[in-house]
Amino acid sequence: MITLTPSHIIEYLYCPRFTYFEYVLGIPQYEDRHFKVQKGRDVHEDKASINKSYLRKKIGVVDKWLDQYLTNELMRGVVDEVLFLKDATMAPLDYKFAKYEGRIYETYRTQLYCYAVLIEVNFEKPVHKGYLVYTRSKNKLVELEITASNKELVKQAITAIQQIIGDNFFPKATKFKKRCLNCTYRNICIR
Repeated sequence: MITLTPSHIIEYLYCPRFTYFEYVLGIPQYEDRHFKVQKGRDVHEDKASINKSYLRKKIGVVDKWLDQYLTNELMRGVVDEVLFLKDATMAPLDYKFAKYEGRIYETYRTQLYCYAVLIEVNFEKPVHKGYLVYTRSKNKLVELEITASNKELVKQAITAIQQIIGDNFFPKATKFKKRCLNCTYRNICIR
């Protein structure tokens, strides 16, 4: 069984058939690497070198670890910053090469939920919130509440992904038909 990444979880939640095509049938997605993806990686590296000692005291940060590779028996990922908060909780912080437009995309939320699960398992401390920094909006910091049900969603997705891969199970497609329009598997997917 493979250990999953936040990207696996996000793809599964977008459409369960991503998991089937890529990990059961072994058909990789051939997506173009967009400028924003590479630029986002460059921004992460710049922020890591510039912000090594900076603590966000306004939100109660007392310590932080940068670029933390976290794993457990089910999932793995690299968290841009793992924040230690003065209330004895912890929080993930992720940089986004994006503009803040008044809402948080579901993919960003899910990524933070995954990181929350990994932090709780690895540090045995509660995680009740996460943070996003929108680098194209003057490094706007946005707080996101993370609930037990958000973390449970991640755990349920992991179980479902394991079933698809382990049992060669062909899942139902997403109920959102618009998602199929630009899907890399649209030419081979049976609706």
